[in-house]
Amino acid sequence: MRRFDAGRLAALVRKESLQALRDPSTLLIAFVLPVVLLFLFAYAVSLDIRKVRIGVVVESPGVSAQQLAAAFAATRFLEVSFAHDRREVGDRVVAGELRGYVVIPQDFEQRLASGGERPLVQVVTDGSQPNTANFVANYAQGVVQTWRTGITGDVPSTPITLEPRYWFNPELESRRSLVPGAIAIIMTIIGTMLTALVVAREWERGTMEAVMSTPASVVEILIGKLLPYFMLGMVSTLVAAVLAVFVFDVPLRGSLAALMLLSAVFMVPALGQGLLISSLSRNQFLAAQIALFSGFLPAFMLSGFLFEIDSMPAPIRAITWLIPARYFVSSLKTVFLAGDTWAVFVPDLLAMAAIGVVFFVLAKRATRKNLEP
Repeated sequence: MRRFDAGRLAALVRKESLQALRDPSTLLIAFVLPVVLLFLFAYAVSLDIRKVRIGVVVESPGVSAQQLAAAFAATRFLEVSFAHDRREVGDRVVAGELRGYVVIPQDFEQRLASGGERPLVQVVTDGSQPNTANFVANYAQGVVQTWRTGITGDVPSTPITLEPRYWFNPELESRRSLVPGAIAIIMTIIGTMLTALVVAREWERGTMEAVMSTPASVVEILIGKLLPYFMLGMVSTLVAAVLAVFVFDVPLRGSLAALMLLSAVFMVPALGQGLLISSLSRNQFLAAQIALFSGFLPAFMLSGFLFEIDSMPAPIRAITWLIPARYFVSSLKTVFLAGDTWAVFVPDLLAMAAIGVVFFVLAKRATRKNLEP
C-alpha cells in the first residue's frame, strides 16, 4: 500500500482544476446548463392549472342561462368560448383547441325550477388529459353550485364552515416546489454525468494510464479527480440558490449553511456514481448512456421531484430508497419551504452518505482491479 501524500494530492487537484477550467464543455455543463434548467422549470414547466380553455354552449335563451354563462366567463381559472350549438365546440375539443365544454340546455329554466330533480348542465371533458379533465368537471360543478346558491339564497344545512389553510406554500404555486427539486436534478447532472464523461474521456485518450503510472496511489488519484468537480457542484448550488430566491421568488426559510451541507453530502453519491460508471465503461458514449439511465432519469422520475412516490406501485417505491436524489429532493423542499428541520435532514444525510460510501468502495475496487492486479 502506498502512503497517502498530501503533496501529491494537491498536485493532482491542481492539474484536474486547470484541465476543467480549460475545457469549455465542462464549464458549459457546470454553469450554463443549470441556469437554463432553472429558467425552464420556473417558467416553462408549471403544474398550476390556470386559464383552461373550455366552451360554453348556451342553448337556452332565458335570463338565468345567460347569468350562468356570465358566471363561467367571470372566473380567472377558465378561458371561455361561447357557442349556441354543441357541434361548434365538439370539433374544437377533438382538435385539441378546447379541454371540454359545458352545455346549458334549452330547458334550463324548467330544470332550475324543478329544484334539482334533473342535472342543470352537461359537462363534457377531454379524457386524454385526466388531471385537466377532472379539474374542468369539478370546477364547472363548483361554478354552477356557487351561482345557484347566489340566486336562490340557499345556505348549507350545517353550521360548520371549513376554511382551508396550506402550510409552507400557501399560494399553491408549483414553481416553489419545482425550483428546489430542479437543484437536485442539476447536481445529479454535474456530479454523475459530468464526472462520468470527463473521466471516461481520459480513459479513451490514454491520459488516465499516464496518471496511474505515477507514484500516486489510487485513492489519491480518485480524490484528486473528484475534488474540483465537487467544488464546481457547490458553486453551482450556490448560484442556483441565489437565482431561486432573488429571481424566481422562492423563499429560503432555512439556513444557507444547511443547504450547503445537504448539497455537499449529496455530491458524495453523485460523484461516486459517476466515477464508478467511468471506471467500468471507459468510453464517453457508453458512460453518457449509463449515466443517463442510472443517474439522471431515476433522479427526474423516481425522486418525488415531479411524481408523488406514495402514488407509485410498491416495487417502484422500494427502488426509490436506493436513489440518492430521493433524499436530496425531500431535504431541499424542506429547507426552502419549511426551514431547518433536522428530523428530516439527519435521516436523509445518513442515507446519502451511506449510498456514497458504497459507490466509492465499488469505484476503488473497479479501478484497482484493472490497473493494480
